[in-house]
Amino acid sequence: MRRRDRLKRYWDDRAAGYDRRTASAERRLLGASRRWVCRRATGHTLEVAVGTGLNLPHYPADVRLRGVDFSPRMVQAAGRRAADLGRSVTLAAADATALPFADARFDTVVCTFALCCVPDEQAALTEALRVLRPGGSLLLADHVAASHPLLRAAQHVVDLVSVPLQGEHYTRRPLRTLRQFDVEVLAAERLSYGAIERVHARRA
Repeated sequence: MRRRDRLKRYWDDRAAGYDRRTASAERRLLGASRRWVCRRATGHTLEVAVGTGLNLPHYPADVRLRGVDFSPRMVQAAGRRAADLGRSVTLAAADATALPFADARFDTVVCTFALCCVPDEQAALTEALRVLRPGGSLLLADHVAASHPLLRAAQHVVDLVSVPLQGEHYTRRPLRTLRQFDVEVLAAERLSYGAIERVHARRA
């Protein structure tokens, strides 16, 4: 089985129980960054790797929202959450490295805790910026290579298992990759010994 198909199957298989397995991490580590990111969204917003829709409760009511995910079952889970919330959102299955949208389509692009799992991080950021209008906001949050040396060493060990198994990287740093592009970083914060980073950038 091709690696891409294997990873899609991996995330499809985990969609039903994803929220239950990650509930503790969401409460203690991730939820605050989701709120930080989503409250900055404006206008026509695209969420890349929408997952089960954990960000949906945090967007301003006036945001016009579209979401995509590599996993069709994750898209279905996000659709159920949107229905429960009464939130209007257009959802579809799509690859973060080949977004099915025209250039400069969106006012805001959001990606949270997902660039760690995209095989080609740079290609995903290239696509996010391509579909973002000039002056639009790119909003990111992810677990990254920690600033604390002992934690960072442990992350490198975890990568030896997590990358082959599920394509999840613990030692990436999207902000470092993002600085290669023509963007202005408006805000960036690191938390949890530097292992979580959230970024607000603007396309030049």
